[in-house]
Amino acid sequence: MSKLQALIFDVDGTLADTERDGHRVAFNRAFADAGLDWEWSVERYGELLAVTGGKERIHQYLTTDYPEFEPPGDRREWIAGLHKAKTAHYTRLIEENVVPLRPGVKRLLQEARDAGLRLAIATTTTPANVTALLQTALGADSLDWFEVIAAGDIVPAKKPAPDIYHYALQALQLEPEACLVFEDSEAGLQSAKQANLQTVITVNGYTQAQDFAGAALVLDHLGEPSLPFQVLAGPANGATLFDLQLAAYLQTQTP
Repeated sequence: MSKLQALIFDVDGTLADTERDGHRVAFNRAFADAGLDWEWSVERYGELLAVTGGKERIHQYLTTDYPEFEPPGDRREWIAGLHKAKTAHYTRLIEENVVPLRPGVKRLLQEARDAGLRLAIATTTTPANVTALLQTALGADSLDWFEVIAAGDIVPAKKPAPDIYHYALQALQLEPEACLVFEDSEAGLQSAKQANLQTVITVNGYTQAQDFAGAALVLDHLGEPSLPFQVLAGPANGATLFDLQLAAYLQTQTP
């Protein structure tokens, strides 16, 4: 078994609970700006999250809810423009500190940095969204904490395809057994599993009922000294918060 060398993090729902009060709100504001009477409720957005990628989500919504809608000009370009407007709204929301990091995230990142572990991001969200969240929550230099930021359309197929994790592993020049992944969704877990990566899940309101069979550990969050995590599945080895000791223990388990 290789020694643990890197932690790889998903972003939306994993680092911060960005979906409901960040992305969903930004989509609705972009729709209003475009003169559309669409409004994605909390529940409807949860259903649309089955589709990974914002542009892909808009396309799916048109297909299922407005099959006769014809956007002006090229459909793909129109969706891309609408999504660009949404990204601008999202970054403004994040910069207003609307969405904090989830419990234990900052603590674990700092612990990993102090121990010399390498850090990486593997996400379907756009690079601009990643930048806004990290710099607002962790400081202007936080992008430099991550050796690799694999985001957005950098690979052709999004999660649950394993492409984004293959890309991150190649950029890190590491084998899967030297890494541990943090995800929040079934699609993310499937993506990591197909890349042979051991994966820790921290569920949220949108993902708590999903199937996480094959995850190394399933938690409600990473925990703080004053806010212990709840183990939903898997071995926590007696821990009450996620630290590097627990990470190293999970590396000894069979994926």
